[in-house]
Amino acid sequence: MKLIPVKITLLTFLAFGIFSCKNTENQEESILEAVAEASESAASYQVDTSESVIHWEGKKPTATHFGTVSLSSGTLLVHEGEVEAGNFTIDMNTITDEDLEGDEKEYLEAHLKGLLEGKEGDFFDVTKYPNALFELTGIDGNIVKGNLTIKDKTNAVEFPADITVTEEEIIIKTDQFDLDRTKWGITFMSRSVFTDLGDKFVNDTMKIKLDIVAKRS
Repeated sequence: MKLIPVKITLLTFLAFGIFSCKNTENQEESILEAVAEASESAASYQVDTSESVIHWEGKKPTATHFGTVSLSSGTLLVHEGEVEAGNFTIDMNTITDEDLEGDEKEYLEAHLKGLLEGKEGDFFDVTKYPNALFELTGIDGNIVKGNLTIKDKTNAVEFPADITVTEEEIIIKTDQFDLDRTKWGITFMSRSVFTDLGDKFVNDTMKIKLDIVAKRS
């Protein structure tokens, strides 16, 4: 068994127009790296969607909510014990809340998915954008870079992870790491965008934790 400590960095590269309540616009220019390509002899591992899960956590002043979202597919390509390339697709329709029950749980899940009339664009709008996509762009030492696409907006990301590669499977586990949702145009109740919210805001930072298993094809 080979244990590969992997750190995937959170970088900000894509330009967005972000509108404040004063209707001013701020753009940041960014450059995305090309998606990594694997050797012709690389072994293919398919993500086991039944054993893989992404944990999420979001906060506002009055509450912390957390839950999971599932993968619908994914492939990792390995050459000489090293992950060279890969991607996985996230099924945004599977967003689930785990801290609430009953009507409150159903309401939050529907709001996050964009299934409430008039609130479709507040968060992930799964009817219009059913999937998110992560693609590896390369490994430099113990730094693994990738592009994450949510709602048709792409940013480069990185995060610390432990990756175990064997002949039969790959296991990827992380501690929590941060993503700034506003970089994907998700600005609902963002205090960095809307300046007059007082304490009625939702944190820009989402905390993400990965547990992914891929098995040799």
